[in-house]
Amino acid sequence: MDKLHAFFNKFQAVFGSNPSYLYIFYKAVIATAVFLLFWLVLKYILKSIEKKAKKAKRKIDFRLFTAARRALLYALIFVTGTYLISIFNVPLIEKAFYAFFIILMALPVNNFFAVILTYLENNIAAKTKNKVDNIIFNLLNKFAGVIVYLTAIIMALDMLGINIMPFIAGAGIVGIAIGFAAKDTLSNIIAGILLIIDRPFETGDRIEVWSAPSGSATWGDVVNIGLRATKIRTTDNIVIIIPNNEIMKRDIVNYTIITSKIRVRINIGVGYDADIKKAKEIIRRVVDSADWIAKDPPSKVVVKNFGDSAVNLQLRVWIDDARKRMDTISYITDKVKEEFDKEGIEIPYPKRDITITYKK
Repeated sequence: MDKLHAFFNKFQAVFGSNPSYLYIFYKAVIATAVFLLFWLVLKYILKSIEKKAKKAKRKIDFRLFTAARRALLYALIFVTGTYLISIFNVPLIEKAFYAFFIILMALPVNNFFAVILTYLENNIAAKTKNKVDNIIFNLLNKFAGVIVYLTAIIMALDMLGINIMPFIAGAGIVGIAIGFAAKDTLSNIIAGILLIIDRPFETGDRIEVWSAPSGSATWGDVVNIGLRATKIRTTDNIVIIIPNNEIMKRDIVNYTIITSKIRVRINIGVGYDADIKKAKEIIRRVVDSADWIAKDPPSKVVVKNFGDSAVNLQLRVWIDDARKRMDTISYITDKVKEEFDKEGIEIPYPKRDITITYKK
């Protein structure tokens, strides 16, 4: 205590005997000491709560404690700084301090939003069957920080009395120029946002691919929906990247949007002299041998039309997995051909009889 009084006496000797300076100094020292005391107490309390939560193994995102510690520290800095500025009464420092504090608070605010988004993603999006929600949360995680820090910078500049309207106007002009230069990219981004909102397909859906290489599979599974393009992996394991703007211009054929159960139609021709009833029974027998073909609704074999050289039958069956469509067509075609050959039922093909007449 004697040493503290000696220090104050020396301080008084430097600044003179005017009691106002010493009084201000006393108040500043006390405010700083109170700040440190409060911070140590709050830090100890938060650490104790965090340790208890870890021991209890509760499902808590511990980033929340980090964000809370920073928020409390910055709040104490704000209160203490505001009090010290009011003591010294320097308006310029006051504005600069508030501007700095606004930018400083952007960090815990950003951390808080990250925790909230993670919680919503784990407890809402993860429980829904709709995979597009995951894409939306991924975009929010990427752009939330940019929005928070940009807002903080604008508020800080406004606090310093800097007119931000010229910057906004300049940004608008630059944005228009960039928009003309990258109109295709922006068009794809807008189309990507519309795809996320309209949801004509989701990640994992099987859709028709109109731009597949010639001779390759024409349908595949959606593996990624991005802002610029969508990636589709065909059944040949080829990944096709299609700009979103092109997708929005086309008819989208989605085989699994409602359910993975689809109906498969297989055309089978028999000769005019064949026993139609017997041919239908053979086809149904082949269908019953395929265990992946659904029994309900039952399969149907109908006479579709009369062709030039064949009676065209059509088999209509339901399968539970749309991805087995081609396997079903291949299996039925092969087995029906084998059974027809055994039973003597002809599968006709175009024939031409050529008669050569010799004239003497």
